[in-house]
Amino acid sequence: MIADLAAQPPDGVQAYRFTDRQVHIIDDDRDVRQSLHFFLNTLGMKVWPFACADDFFSNIGVLKPAPILLDVRMAKMDGMQVLEHLRREMITWPVIMITAHGDVATAVRAVKLGAMEFLEKPLAVNLLEEALASAFDTLDEGEAIAEQRQFASQRFDVLSPRELQVFSILAEGASNKVVAHRLGLSTRTVEMHRKNAMMKLGVRSIPEVIALAATANRRITN
Repeated sequence: MIADLAAQPPDGVQAYRFTDRQVHIIDDDRDVRQSLHFFLNTLGMKVWPFACADDFFSNIGVLKPAPILLDVRMAKMDGMQVLEHLRREMITWPVIMITAHGDVATAVRAVKLGAMEFLEKPLAVNLLEEALASAFDTLDEGEAIAEQRQFASQRFDVLSPRELQVFSILAEGASNKVVAHRLGLSTRTVEMHRKNAMMKLGVRSIPEVIALAATANRRITN
């Protein structure tokens, strides 16, 4: 259940903006699901409630990345097992644990498994809103990083195998002459490959190439 459901932010304090944001609920307590669904809807959020973890994972392929409000104690797969499964599947959606049976040991274990917040039922409105705001910030940051990685990776995709070979040696700190010797090319040919590849990547130096490769999560050295 949610405590202080009608509570309003103090005068002068701007409420969090959740309009059109999405959140998932995994809780086997029907009353809790309904209460959360109603309250989050009033904040403008789109809510996907699940009575058990199996239902959630069965539908995860069609779900958008979103914060998860996850109950600790559930039949079959409990909250901790859900966290472990999310970690194994490398699903990094922000998780807010909720429970009516909180203790320090459980909270510590949940955080170690990747939960970003641990809230006790009945849920206080201000704490829930703060946790969700933080979760959405984390999700947005992750999406921005993923977009940057994809953009950087696409740049490397346009390079030819020879250009990648040239960069793999240049990234070791080798000179154009050393690259030419190791690849059996003329120095002028290496310079041409280097110049063309840098134009494709939109960079001006080898350190910039290395930084771009790190963003793309690409290994360019042998």
